Amino acid sequence: MSKAYNVAVMGATGAVGNCFLRILEERKFPIKNLKLLASERSAEKKLEFGGKSYPVEVLTHDSFKGVDIVLASAGASRSLEFLPSAVKAGAVCVDNSSAFRMDNDVPLVVPEVNAHRIKDHKGIISNPNCSTIQMVVALYPIHKAAKIKRIVVTTFQSVSGAGQKKITELREQTSDFLNGKKIVPKEFPHQIAFNLIPQIDVFLDNLYTKEEMKMVSETRKIMEAPDIQVNATCVRVPVFFAHSESVSVETEKHIGPEEVRKLLEKTPGVKVIDDPKNGKYPMPIDGEGKDDTLVGRIRQDESVKNGISMWVVSDNIRKGAALNAIQIAEML
Repeated sequence: MSKAYNVAVMGATGAVGNCFLRILEERKFPIKNLKLLASERSAEKKLEFGGKSYPVEVLTHDSFKGVDIVLASAGASRSLEFLPSAVKAGAVCVDNSSAFRMDNDVPLVVPEVNAHRIKDHKGIISNPNCSTIQMVVALYPIHKAAKIKRIVVTTFQSVSGAGQKKITELREQTSDFLNGKKIVPKEFPHQIAFNLIPQIDVFLDNLYTKEEMKMVSETRKIMEAPDIQVNATCVRVPVFFAHSESVSVETEKHIGPEEVRKLLEKTPGVKVIDDPKNGKYPMPIDGEGKDDTLVGRIRQDESVKNGISMWVVSDNIRKGAALNAIQIAEML
């Protein structure tokens, strides 16, 4: 990059907002001026970046004057309300919420898959759902080689994907459980400590959750493959960071596990950990804090003619949110 940019981080005090700042610093993003935006609750806070302390400003429609790039992670309602003002002020917005993902005029981008869509933006580029991002990073090389017809995925999603309050709730419930105290769920619909909740977001009329249907529609849009059949089951698990996924695909052409391994070993943003005989496969503790999507347990799906199954792990706050958005900003 030949110049420096005025960058605003919207939702700066949240889990993703904090990760935005860490990654911008790590990757030496060329920042001229940095503006931190959040709700009134965070008005008195200050955050550290690059050895300096920055005040958190209250987000308003006038917050974007002179801003080149907005990195937004403040929820769909705030994005819908404020990002049009940012675009009007001349900024390009990379939005981590669900607000614009399925808008036909808004690119939905995972740089390893469809970076070419970035140029089509009209001021807003959407970051996909965290569970979708890691899946398509792992599957796109297979799709290019053998054309995927069908995907069956079960996700095991960490509590950080639901925000800072959910992280706190898991920590408190775990402490209560271990100390023999009664657990009273506040943020989750049920106990999350030492439990699994097969519901993420609300149930729709078809009895799938909104999270599950996001994976269906987003996968088709990102991979530019409207005919791919996707069946998703999304589960919240008592893990703080990193989502895991059991993924099985059916392809038009036959492709074997060894060929898949070789493809993924050459894929940017993917790290293959696949030596099950020696107990080597990705786990959430391996993915936490890492930029790469980790893939293992690659094997033939013996229930269909052309099938591959695998296990996919990624840090949902990094690649599943902040890093993906910053990669888009770098390409801008």
